[in-house]
Amino acid sequence: MKRIQKLMLLFITIVASIPAFAQSAKPRVSPAQTVSGKIKDATITINYSSPSVKGRKIWGELVPYDKVWRAGANEATTFETDKDIKIEGELLPAGKYGFFLIPKENGAWTAVFNKEPNQWGAFKYEESKDQLRVAVKPKSGKDAEEKLVYKITPKGFSLAWDRLVVPISVK
Repeated sequence: MKRIQKLMLLFITIVASIPAFAQSAKPRVSPAQTVSGKIKDATITINYSSPSVKGRKIWGELVPYDKVWRAGANEATTFETDKDIKIEGELLPAGKYGFFLIPKENGAWTAVFNKEPNQWGAFKYEESKDQLRVAVKPKSGKDAEEKLVYKITPKGFSLAWDRLVVPISVK
């Protein structure tokens, strides 16, 4: 009898755990993306989650102005360089950083490279851990980008989403 009870308990445990496994197999609404490239002799890698516009007003609503934003969805975006580089003329030592933006309704935005790369969103962001902050100027994109995307070019990198592009120069 005890053996039947143990088998029954094992069966119930297995059946009860199936929904947990099924949920973890669902793809994320904002899928994880990685872009990597060379700028001069430095290898740059950006890891981010790519949300979609889905008919929403992005700038000033979904992404509020004047607040630190994770520059993507889910976990904070990370920016990694294997060599010291200059971002908008300012030194960023080799390493892995949390990358954030502070959008503004008008004028220059602030790009932030934070020493804590492993964060969920910007909920525990601490300004005291910033390695570098630089001013960047967003511009209107030629075409609308439904999904947030980062691109690396020989002159730097950019974030493009909706009808906005945020270019950041790297030397």
